Amino acid sequence: MSPKIGQHILVVEDEADIAELVRYHLERAGFGVRIALNGEDALRAVETQCPALIVLDLMLPDIEGTEVCRQIRRTPETAGLPILMLTARGEEMDRGVGFELGADDYMTKPFSPRELVLRVKAILRRSTRRHPDEEEQIRAGDLTVDVGAHRVSVQGTPIALTATEFDLLVFLMRSPGKVHTRDGLLDAVWGHDYIGYDRTVDTHVRRLRKKLGTAAEHIETVRGVGYRFRRDW
Repeated sequence: MSPKIGQHILVVEDEADIAELVRYHLERAGFGVRIALNGEDALRAVETQCPALIVLDLMLPDIEGTEVCRQIRRTPETAGLPILMLTARGEEMDRGVGFELGADDYMTKPFSPRELVLRVKAILRRSTRRHPDEEEQIRAGDLTVDVGAHRVSVQGTPIALTATEFDLLVFLMRSPGKVHTRDGLLDAVWGHDYIGYDRTVDTHVRRLRKKLGTAAEHIETVRGVGYRFRRDW
């Protein structure tokens, strides 16, 4: 995917050499890049000119990256903004925290610049994906998804989903009753070239269920296999 003219990535990283390394490789790939060296600057940058995606370090000198992510996710205008977390910490718990907060992807330092660019492109493909039927609406009980408008509502109340959560929900709803393995969902939603945290699907399903509230029971866990969508429950 070639980046659109004017599309820019916000890199939030307090280590200037790493920030410049990320900038260099993203600009070589055709993206515009802005750098914020701390959390406060990052939040101001999002308010003044919302980026296409944020590369967000978790360890910042003022506000932790987790709190930056929380504030972005709780604001309706930026709730779906794609976020790739970048951190020196690689323990499973830290990855889980990142995904629970709504990160679309997660990389640890030291990282491959080529892989980072590929991950950024993959996330942006998901966030700008156009579905075949722009007028399609899918309903199941009180849950309604307007695919073309990228809107989800439960009992008429809008639900803010990230691009990844939205695609996961649409994919499941389009094949009610069919059981999908975790590997199958990774291929369909994240892409065949995705290399990431092996609990990615479980964490995103958990977040999706939490947001869907009373409609969460439509997504059923098939123990030892994966997940399926039930129209009636």
